[in-house]
Amino acid sequence: MSHSSRTLSFFVAPYLLVTLLLISGCGRAQNGHMSRSGTDPTAVDTSRLDTLNELRQTPTAEFNSEEYAAISDNPFVVALDEPQSTFAIDVDTASYANVRRMLQEGKTPPPGAVRIEELVNYFSYDYPEPSGEHPFSVTTELASCPWQPKHQLLRVALKGQSIEQGERPACNLVFLLDVSGSMLDAKKLPLVKSALELLTGELRKDDRVAVVVYAGASGLVLDSTPARERSKILKAIEQLSAGGSTNGGQGIELAYQVARDHQVLGGINRVILCTDGDFNVGATSDSALLELIQTQARSDVFLTVLGFGSGNLKDSKMELLADKGNGNYAYIDSLLEARKVLVEQVGGTLVTIAKDVKIQLDFNPQHVHSYRLLGYENRLLENQDFRDDSKDAGEIGAGHTVTAFYEMIPAGASEDSPESRPSEFVKPKLIATADSSDMLTVNLRYKLPKSSESSEFQVRLSPTSVTNEPSQDFQFASAVAAYGLLLRHSEYAGRANWDWTVETAQKCVGQDTTGLREEFVELAKAARRLCGQ
Repeated sequence: MSHSSRTLSFFVAPYLLVTLLLISGCGRAQNGHMSRSGTDPTAVDTSRLDTLNELRQTPTAEFNSEEYAAISDNPFVVALDEPQSTFAIDVDTASYANVRRMLQEGKTPPPGAVRIEELVNYFSYDYPEPSGEHPFSVTTELASCPWQPKHQLLRVALKGQSIEQGERPACNLVFLLDVSGSMLDAKKLPLVKSALELLTGELRKDDRVAVVVYAGASGLVLDSTPARERSKILKAIEQLSAGGSTNGGQGIELAYQVARDHQVLGGINRVILCTDGDFNVGATSDSALLELIQTQARSDVFLTVLGFGSGNLKDSKMELLADKGNGNYAYIDSLLEARKVLVEQVGGTLVTIAKDVKIQLDFNPQHVHSYRLLGYENRLLENQDFRDDSKDAGEIGAGHTVTAFYEMIPAGASEDSPESRPSEFVKPKLIATADSSDMLTVNLRYKLPKSSESSEFQVRLSPTSVTNEPSQDFQFASAVAAYGLLLRHSEYAGRANWDWTVETAQKCVGQDTTGLREEFVELAKAARRLCGQ
């Protein structure tokens, strides 16, 4: 049942007018199959839309059906038992913007909405540009762990090659827009329109845009059109209105078909899905959608998912779709966020420089007793998957930065640390390596966007590399990680507290040209007030 249908069941009288308007002006949006002629059967005139929006804004009891996947913190792992840790990189940022929205509304986010890696990766950091044969650089930084002083905190940092706007390949984009009844809210379809207007303004004249919509049925509102015809594209977007139930699966199928019909060899072929994620009509099982999306990704048609609105946000589903579609997932809570994702970081959003990127750390038990990865809980891979090129992993966009933190307990630490149950049959012993002075190695494996073969390289870290004066970026990112631990009420938060988080972020704002770090300080203060500390 859609969000609007549920609301109707509780508040019949105020919505009778909505029903009459839908019958008279929006009936075509809910019945039958739209043609691919370029017309828009979902449109209603402005006066009707204004009336619907006024009714939508009438105070009613709030019904929240948002869905978030459960997250269990990664535990400490004894290096002698399992010296390797493998995961797929992630450049999604949806969790940060969604958590920000909740805090600004005076609400404490549910733990499942707080993905630590997405909080940390929301910000750009001053990592070096790649200078060798690989499309991204890898650097490490090691310092004392702020919330567990006897532990160490390791930062693994990646920076994707930057590409100037004029140097990027040609784009073939399909905007797949949810125009179902649940998208009536001002922070949904109206914000979608404004966001896509910004993106259209960033396209070159030879790029192409198509517009596909879905509600009770799906259809092609605008066939693939050169971006030089900007007014035609914007008119097609602007005339859309919301109404009907949500046949998301059917819309995705049509969007991919249009993308394939106009596929640019060697170019950027991408479906951009804008929705609140409320797929509730038609053959929309997760398995069927994932199979379709993965098949298209192997044909170099990737998927970007942009989430909008609140109340029925299907966060877990949207994250999964973007993951399997070789794309990224962002949450758009304002026009400023739309500008960040679709203008300031448009290269990273659209241009993939490396795909199936995997990281495997190999810890030397002589120096590391145990370790745990912060975040990336749903990106973990089996160690044998590292060199299995059939295993899907994450993508890096042009100019993207990726950060991962490991908390480590040094070998010989005096405090109690996680111990494994000793084997009854095998006596463990340290095995000397070619260079046992190394604390660990960071191994990277990836494919170029148009390649099916992987490349691999390695970075080694010495225990002498630990610093007593971590960089400003390291300290700020560690404050963001602590913010996530506290919001999640993590058992691994140690001595972390809101005062330290606020003070550390505040002193490490640096040259904050975008104002995002200052905004984070205010969010941390808001979280401190909500948590009563």
